Amino acid sequence: MDFLGDRNHTAMTEFILLGLTDDPKLQVILFAVILCIYLVTIFGNLSTIILIRVSSQLHHPMYLFLSHLAFTDIGSSSSVTPKMLVNFLVDENTISYFGCATQLGSAVFFGTSDCFLLAVMAYDRFVAICNPLLYSTKMSTQVCFQLLSVAYIGGFLNACSFTLSFFSLFFCGPNWVNHFFCDFSPLVKLSCSDISVPAVVPSFSAGSIIVVTVFIIAVSYIYILITILKMRSSDGRRKAFSTCTSHLTAVTLYFGTITFIYVMPKSSYSTDQNKVVSVFYMVVIPMLNPLIYSLRNKEIKGALKRELHRKISS
Repeated sequence: MDFLGDRNHTAMTEFILLGLTDDPKLQVILFAVILCIYLVTIFGNLSTIILIRVSSQLHHPMYLFLSHLAFTDIGSSSSVTPKMLVNFLVDENTISYFGCATQLGSAVFFGTSDCFLLAVMAYDRFVAICNPLLYSTKMSTQVCFQLLSVAYIGGFLNACSFTLSFFSLFFCGPNWVNHFFCDFSPLVKLSCSDISVPAVVPSFSAGSIIVVTVFIIAVSYIYILITILKMRSSDGRRKAFSTCTSHLTAVTLYFGTITFIYVMPKSSYSTDQNKVVSVFYMVVIPMLNPLIYSLRNKEIKGALKRELHRKISS
């Protein structure tokens, strides 16, 4: 730590990530499990992106958004998993001050972009089912890229609010972060400066994004449900609902876990529970998304079979 004579304090230059556990046997098991999950995440999401790019049958707005969701899943997992794996192999896992800010910013950016993309995908399903005749107009290429821009700009702005709040904190005491990555909440606990504004701004930003995206998803699916119930054909109802089940599963998993972390009162759960839930939504869910969409989507399974058959034939 560097001394700052004017303030009679010390400025933190690095933090020590305490990780998930200090049990050596459990560390070995977790390293193997999380490494496998990470490899499946990278392979599954990259495969999804490549399949959507090379298969002309999947060149639709829904799959364009899905490919970007796969990209943000890779980014979200990669922002924390490599450092977490290192933590299992070393006695003391340190991260620099600016490295911590970078990790926090990247995790928030990709996580926020995920929220927006899930909301955009809900809106896409709303247009496809409730206004099918206007789908090509309302979901034109220009509109799709505008929606993607909103998702990434929203992620960037939220990441800026967290990162700037982090830089406004002053650390002069212990540098042990009781987490497997530089999450904002344990960093605030280490600060010895006034945290009233730095803690409120990112909480308001993240909370607003969660409320807005959940509202968009909820309204979209209310209209979708009303439209499906009005359909006279049972086959039509089943086909319409089947296009939403994968997305609904992904939404339930993702928003259920982030609600637990960011909405529930902090006194209602422990730090260890927070770590477990964080592992689930930052490490496990990015692995599950490509499995959810590939196993429950006939078009993706069909496109995969055609591409594999083409490669084998050639």
